[in-house]
Amino acid sequence: MKRSILVFVLGGLLGSAAGFALGIFVYPFIFLADITANERIDDPSALTLVARGTFIHANPADPIHYGRGGVRVYDGVVHLEQDFQVGPGPKFHVYLVPDKQVTPDTDVGGSMFIDLGRLKAFKGGQNYPVPAGVDLAAYGSVVIWCEQFGVLISPAQLVAAKEGAG
Repeated sequence: MKRSILVFVLGGLLGSAAGFALGIFVYPFIFLADITANERIDDPSALTLVARGTFIHANPADPIHYGRGGVRVYDGVVHLEQDFQVGPGPKFHVYLVPDKQVTPDTDVGGSMFIDLGRLKAFKGGQNYPVPAGVDLAAYGSVVIWCEQFGVLISPAQLVAAKEGAG
């Protein structure tokens, strides 16, 4: 009888833990995946385009952590383009990272990154202000990073903009 009760209690605890973990993983897919941001740069000609890049699927063997779409870095703001999209997940942030080549093996957390804030939506145009005094030339990538699990979601290597290009 004691063994049956122990098995029942242990099964309940393991089931609850597994359900909670699954809930954390599934919640963004069910409730947040369809939210699309639609922020734009009102007058891009009034800003200086510093660099641009394209988000990539950093680890094709990982079907959950992916990204695509463009990013433009202006003097004072990082703009994720309308075609931006990442796979949903918890606590994603937008980072400026000094490294040009960011891979799943890169120590992003140990780099001198700048956290521009929490990702507003998993797809669509979004603006993130860059703190005053940041030398944008010192940053080679914009990265979507999962703070909750310390995982690279998608990097975008930046290419300096040509003078007069917008």
